[in-house]
Amino acid sequence: MTFRSSIIPRLRLFSILDGISYLILLGIAMPLKYLAEMPLAVRIVGSLHGFLFLGLCLFLFLALVKKRLPFKWCVITFLCALFPFAPFLLDKKLKTFEAP
Repeated sequence: MTFRSSIIPRLRLFSILDGISYLILLGIAMPLKYLAEMPLAVRIVGSLHGFLFLGLCLFLFLALVKKRLPFKWCVITFLCALFPFAPFLLDKKLKTFEAP
């Protein structure tokens, strides 16, 4: 598998990891911050989520530039990263763009 053909699988991986980190941030870290007065949880999970989001944006850009994903699907993928659970619903569609 070359780097070019592995762009979509890496995009899918970062999308799923970003989605998981987003749910952890919203469902665990934020309640710990506000209910248990543990702001460190948000700092740690938020930093990890930010790193994964930047990775998602990088592979999204590479998929667009290398013409592995149409512009419409790049926009949809980016928008799905902003809503909880959306990356998991999107994953099946992104799999159809993988090279055979």
